[in-house]
Amino acid sequence: MRFLTTFVAAVAFSAIAYAQVDLEMMTWQELKKAMEQGKTTALVYNGGSETRGPQCVIGGHTLMAHATVIAIAEKLGNAIAAPVLPFSPNRANPSIPGTIGLSNEVFAAINEQVAEQLIQNGFKDVVLMGDHGGGQQQLGEVAKKLSEKHAAQGIRVVFCDDVYKTANADFDKYLTAHNLPLSSHAGIPDTSEMLYLGGDKGWVRKDLIPTAVGDRQHPNGISGDARPSTAALGKIIFDMKVDAAVAQIHKLLAPAAGQ
Repeated sequence: MRFLTTFVAAVAFSAIAYAQVDLEMMTWQELKKAMEQGKTTALVYNGGSETRGPQCVIGGHTLMAHATVIAIAEKLGNAIAAPVLPFSPNRANPSIPGTIGLSNEVFAAINEQVAEQLIQNGFKDVVLMGDHGGGQQQLGEVAKKLSEKHAAQGIRVVFCDDVYKTANADFDKYLTAHNLPLSSHAGIPDTSEMLYLGGDKGWVRKDLIPTAVGDRQHPNGISGDARPSTAALGKIIFDMKVDAAVAQIHKLLAPAAGQ
């Protein structure tokens, strides 16, 4: 009975702590108080809805992005995670339905508007990030444009690409060092991370992992071989993403010399 009581209390505490960095789970009064106490950095993490092989659910990018941005916000200590955009630059394919894509222009415009709205809400720094390869360039361009626009007010908008580029490159090195095959979309990185974060939440059809390999003649949404995927590998790539993002954000938002 004591164990059950302790467990319930731990879950309740975790949910409360989670809400303090997740804008969607806060009231406006809680958000205002958090900002007054120094949480003036907004994290905008873009997800996506696309075909992810027979084994992974379509909302994988968004599900991973939400977990990742919460972890980044908690580790930074002065940040709030904005709602994750569930669409990315992409194109639907009726042969393997599920992808809902945006044009590069619309994607950039949405991120620009979201960042502007966060600034209007009172955030001093806005960090743009993406869980999908498409859109990385647009996020960088939007950050540069808005940072120049608001520089006179001391507001910064920056693009954190290490959460995608550096983390994935580091994980590829890890796979190579351990004689595991490299893969991209819906391969080992995606499937493993989804197993780690949501293997018990229905994010992955575990019974299909033994046959989860890409087929060029009959595309199935996998680029590479996902069969060696494990939750343990998922924790490694997840931690790499969070650590890379936190390190880069600290550098991007470090006070200028003399300040």
